[in-house]
Amino acid sequence: MIPIFRSNKCVRVSQFRFFNRSEELGSESADSEWRGMAFAKVIKLTHTLKGVGCFDGRLINIIDKATVTEDCIVHEMRDFLSLAKALIDPSIANMSSNSCSLILNYLSKVCDILGVSAQQRKSVRLAVCSQVTQHHIMRATLQQVLMNLKSDMGDSKYQSGMREFQMGEQVLSSCIDFLEDSMEISDPKWSSWMRSAPVKKFEESSPPRKWSELLEMFEDLTKCLVHEERLASHVSKVHVMKEGLFQIKTLLVEKDISYKQSQRQDCIVQRRLSKCLGLPSRCLFTLLLYYLFGSVRDIHVEFCGGIQRREGSESRFVLCVGKVLTCADEEMVLSGVKELNKGLVLFRLVWDSAGMKGELELEGHLWCVGAEERSFTYRGNAYFVHEIKP
Repeated sequence: MIPIFRSNKCVRVSQFRFFNRSEELGSESADSEWRGMAFAKVIKLTHTLKGVGCFDGRLINIIDKATVTEDCIVHEMRDFLSLAKALIDPSIANMSSNSCSLILNYLSKVCDILGVSAQQRKSVRLAVCSQVTQHHIMRATLQQVLMNLKSDMGDSKYQSGMREFQMGEQVLSSCIDFLEDSMEISDPKWSSWMRSAPVKKFEESSPPRKWSELLEMFEDLTKCLVHEERLASHVSKVHVMKEGLFQIKTLLVEKDISYKQSQRQDCIVQRRLSKCLGLPSRCLFTLLLYYLFGSVRDIHVEFCGGIQRREGSESRFVLCVGKVLTCADEEMVLSGVKELNKGLVLFRLVWDSAGMKGELELEGHLWCVGAEERSFTYRGNAYFVHEIKP
């Protein structure tokens, strides 16, 4: 990893109590003094955290995309975000004063924000399930979850002498082998004439494998790594995918079956997943993330203003999301835009699938110290860069 400049000692800001500060300080001058002190601390932290960003629920170095795991940096980023958010007035971005942090990890949450009715949610579920519950999407999503976990377990900072960790590595390897073995012949791009019936063998062969084997391995994997805090987000994803595996556990793995049988299996998988995975399902949401973005990480934003009506219009609505950055470098801004774009894509998808009335406008807002105020368009949505001020 490329070295990250930071102070020799963690900068702690616990002495600043930023919640309800106007009530605690009791005067405008005291509040102004607090803002000055908080802004000075934010400035110091931006230098400490330069090159570090919080994306996809993890800290990364934007230069080499490596995960940052040092406890000191993690605490400093938490303090930076808390102080920066306290200094920001969301109303300048057409957000209400009660705008809050948001983790998008299931579709019910998106529907709640957009005010989607119960009847409209049925339409959303039908539209999503018809696309993301296909067998090859399920397999690829499972594989992505495991590869993300493997990547961080292989990091030297995660190496542990604990027996459970070492067992977890072995189980993870078995899970990956299982999926790779099942995908050798089951690629949907193969035509029927390219896939013949399995060759009969004279020697005694092992019985066909079922998805229940992978479900059991997922159970063991979560038990082995449950105490690895730095892998918590990955282990959580393994856990939520068990919901989908449970629905198909009795089905055979496709490798040793004919094309016709495989097609039937695909239909059964899609039917079972579509029937059992609802909008509150994090498994369904993870499948959707992979389908849309090729990623399985949940989406994190620092501000979500909810849906509001455009002033002077009865049929135009706006929804704004925002993110705080540690610097205004182009690479950092682009990374922030890409993360916000994922959230906006989800809001647009649900709005359109629900058949909501009116025109929805989507905006992304980015805040950082020393930024030049500007606006631009990215993939059809408006984005605004704001400066954090005392």
